[in-house]
Amino acid sequence: MSDLNTLRIDGARLLQRLRDLGQCGALEGGGTNRLALSDADQAARDWTVQQMRDLGMEVQIDAIGNVVATYAGTEADALPVMTGSHIDTVRTGGLYDGNYGVMAGLEVVATLRDAGLRTRRALQVAFFTNEEGARFQPDMLGSLVMVGGMPLEAALATQAVDNGARLGDELQRIGYAGSAPVGAPKVHRFVELHIEQGPVLEQQGVDIGVVEGVQGICWMELHFQGTSNHAGTTPMALRHDAGMCAMRVAAFVADLVQRYGGRQLGTVGAVQLKPNLINVIASEALMTVDMRNTDGQRLRDAQAEVLAFARGLAAQQGVQFSHRQLADFEPVAFDAQLVHRVEQHAQALGLSTLRMPSGAGHDAQMLARICPTAMVFVPSAQGLSHNVREHTDAHQLEQGANVLLQVLLEAANS
Repeated sequence: MSDLNTLRIDGARLLQRLRDLGQCGALEGGGTNRLALSDADQAARDWTVQQMRDLGMEVQIDAIGNVVATYAGTEADALPVMTGSHIDTVRTGGLYDGNYGVMAGLEVVATLRDAGLRTRRALQVAFFTNEEGARFQPDMLGSLVMVGGMPLEAALATQAVDNGARLGDELQRIGYAGSAPVGAPKVHRFVELHIEQGPVLEQQGVDIGVVEGVQGICWMELHFQGTSNHAGTTPMALRHDAGMCAMRVAAFVADLVQRYGGRQLGTVGAVQLKPNLINVIASEALMTVDMRNTDGQRLRDAQAEVLAFARGLAAQQGVQFSHRQLADFEPVAFDAQLVHRVEQHAQALGLSTLRMPSGAGHDAQMLARICPTAMVFVPSAQGLSHNVREHTDAHQLEQGANVLLQVLLEAANS
């Protein structure tokens, strides 16, 4: 076991894999545009699957397009230990979000292979379909279906926000409508390595974030329908202004966040007005509200307040109101013992640690429904993510991957 404790990954090889993957859907400035099940995603999937096979791993694709590669252990009947993340990105994605966790998993396997070692349990490296939710909703859809949290048929019928394509048809088109079953995966432990996507670790000068859980997420789409009219001749008191309703809801969300304090977050990320003309009262407004909190009850209270305000405002203004729930995930607490082992392995490597929640949603919160789960964070420069300038220093990427290596080795030899 002492030899395993001194085993280290090849940082240069990890970085090269990240750069190579970043060529799929590459953007000027160093980022990537690789929406789920797009042509760029297909290219990234094909490249990653080839990397897996080159490492002697057995690759399986399930019915929702999740890809799981297995590096066999010495005991075939023992449940596998899984790591991984996603390789789809938002339109303005960077090189590291999700991709780092998948490439680091492959680097762990490559390190073991170079050393001629196999663990007792098989090691699996997975990438999950549509984690971002930028093209199909909800986000984390692939891992949600994998663990039985969403019916397969409902997921396959989901339509893309960009062109209305069915998810199932897009899987067929790019060749990733697999045959492996979904709904009841058998996994011993799951550990996901990820960039923080926030400023806390960098600001506090800490090497490794020990993630204790993921805050709850509520996504809503609000729809106001009023009457289009002349902006100069219609008195304010006689308007049925859908646009004004949207603006007032946005202001209400901002005020609510200040009033709740703590870890309550609120974002109005998209607003569409029709007819969207300077001198015409908007007849229609479509907006999104993203709310997050580590406290599930406070999150539900916040959601109820926003909906009640929107309904009351619409009635007052003589405007029709409807809403659609796009995502609704309760806060998730990770396995306390596994979280502790992440912390101990990081500290044994001489790295400073900070226990923290994840502000973003991750596939790990879905896997936590079926097995003990933990996450490891490394710092994000300036806290930037979903941005072509997303960056983590090479030595920090290497540090995180070495923590992952040690955590996986212990879990896979247990």
